[in-house]
Amino acid sequence: MKIDIIAGARPNFMKISPIIDEIRKYQSKGISIEFRLIHTGQHYDENMSDSFFKQLKIPNPDFNLGVGSGTQAEQTAEIMIKYEQLIINYKPKICLVVGDVNSTMACSIVAKKMNIKVAHIEAGIRSNDLTMPEEINRMVTDSITDYFFTTSNYANQNLLNLGVPKSKIFFVGNTMIDTLIKNYENFIKPTFFIEMQLIPKKYLVLTMHRPANVDQENKLTKFLHIIEKNVRNNPVLFPVHPRTKNIISKIEFKFKNIRFIQPLSYLEFNYIVKNSMCVITDSGGITEETTVMKIPCMTLRDNTERPETIKEGTNELIGTNPANLIPALKKLFNERWKIGSIPEKWDGKTAQRIIESLLQI
Repeated sequence: MKIDIIAGARPNFMKISPIIDEIRKYQSKGISIEFRLIHTGQHYDENMSDSFFKQLKIPNPDFNLGVGSGTQAEQTAEIMIKYEQLIINYKPKICLVVGDVNSTMACSIVAKKMNIKVAHIEAGIRSNDLTMPEEINRMVTDSITDYFFTTSNYANQNLLNLGVPKSKIFFVGNTMIDTLIKNYENFIKPTFFIEMQLIPKKYLVLTMHRPANVDQENKLTKFLHIIEKNVRNNPVLFPVHPRTKNIISKIEFKFKNIRFIQPLSYLEFNYIVKNSMCVITDSGGITEETTVMKIPCMTLRDNTERPETIKEGTNELIGTNPANLIPALKKLFNERWKIGSIPEKWDGKTAQRIIESLLQI
């Protein structure tokens, strides 16, 4: 069996690492399974790309398409053109894509038009918010996918509602949690942790990058002011996404509690999450990690494609109104936050189930 594994952006790397590990296990047993790792280059910042390959022991890509930045259309088109060139002379049996980034959708379309089967890891999740580019990527990818590998029963039901045959849906769990569990004891304490005199469980973590929250200076300023005033003088670590760096630089107010830091590698970021009292975020993937690590999480969005992190985990949907943070933070400091549980099959064995299923197919 020949498989193309597609990775293009930071969330993808955590999801492909355990899949590659599992393939290598089967290869060592003499099982006939080959793969090409194709990095589209959608994320090109070193902390968002190269360091993830090193820390997660992902092999060097067989091909790096080096796409880089651009508009949605430019990036998608460039990925499609370059991936098509790769498979003209080498045709895999399966194109395996993960998540919901532009690389996922672009390579799925190319593969399907070349009569290559598409396997989608993290299929079926939906926010039902068409203002999110990721939601469109999910919908398009799932509309042409052949094999759907899902993280939850919510995703399973979404696919069944769309008319996907049950025989094509494989409820396997969450590969990102495979990576988290494998590396849990290997997280790296950042150098600034000692320099800032941080104490475990005595600080918060903040991440924001979605346009609805960061593209308007006034709204971002309101979020930061409310957080600054309602964290009871506890430090807030804010790894600044490139999208928000320029906007923050225009804010004249000097923050005492919010500490702006550079984007972190995977092992460093999860160290600060593991040791925090709470995470405030607008990321979907982080809500999964905090659920497994039992860290309270506040999501600054009006919807989520991961309802299991709310119904079962430690996450709560706060919304995009900055004022909603005030009662949420009060609830946190009054020690009334829910404990949560770990969703079914988020056990570190997802990649094993995926490869077993592909070999049976």
